[in-house]
Amino acid sequence: MKALKYQVTFYVRGVKKQDCENAAAKRWFVEYGPLYKKLGVTILGDDLYCHQPICESILTEGFNFILVCKPDSHKTLYEWTAEFENMGEVQILVIKRWTGKYYEIDTYRFVNQVPLRDGEDTLYINWCELTTTHDDGSVVYKNAFATNHEITKENVKEIVEAGRARWKIENENNNTLKTKGYHLKHNFGHGKKYLASLLLTLNILAFLFHTVLGMVDKKYQLIRDNLSAQKTFFDDIRALTRYICFDSWDEMLTFMIRGLEIEFIDTS
Repeated sequence: MKALKYQVTFYVRGVKKQDCENAAAKRWFVEYGPLYKKLGVTILGDDLYCHQPICESILTEGFNFILVCKPDSHKTLYEWTAEFENMGEVQILVIKRWTGKYYEIDTYRFVNQVPLRDGEDTLYINWCELTTTHDDGSVVYKNAFATNHEITKENVKEIVEAGRARWKIENENNNTLKTKGYHLKHNFGHGKKYLASLLLTLNILAFLFHTVLGMVDKKYQLIRDNLSAQKTFFDDIRALTRYICFDSWDEMLTFMIRGLEIEFIDTS
């Protein structure tokens, strides 16, 4: 199951005033649907997007969706879910996992073809819920999702994992770019046409290269282990390159290793 999470600040073309996220998302689906729908993309989103107009836009443009679905904002859906449960139609899958320290119990509940809202024109979606508890019954995690994918005992775990991946993307990608020295959020205020997009592209390319370096460059890995705060690492590079001209990236890393007085063993 391929998943896509698209989360940026959208702006109305030709209009200076920013509009709501839902309207911006609909424009994105229309504009990029022809480009991505052949990939079988699944849109991930929070409860803000889990409403019929957005879901219909997603389906119309050839996408799939897995969206967070909260009881407070979907009372009709949860009333139907409760009725299905009373009739024994809600299926349950329980998986007990050893975390390395203790057991956790994952309880999946799901039912297909539930009305998303009240009314004859309602969209019917498939609903699933995960509740994770300790052996003593204390709840570790609980969340529910609406999707157009048919849910079975064979794929409910995968669907929930995909829905939860939105937070992994949020924390390891978006928040890193905003708070770990890349200053992403400040770049959207620059320029009248293409400058903001250019700065965004450079930021994402830098993040890509740093990710690759963290996987393949032993010196980089060693320095980052000792300078765990990414902002500190960036500040050190900024200070060094302001006053010293290094012949290469490798030379600068070697200089930093000597300055930090850490041992580097070349295993190449």
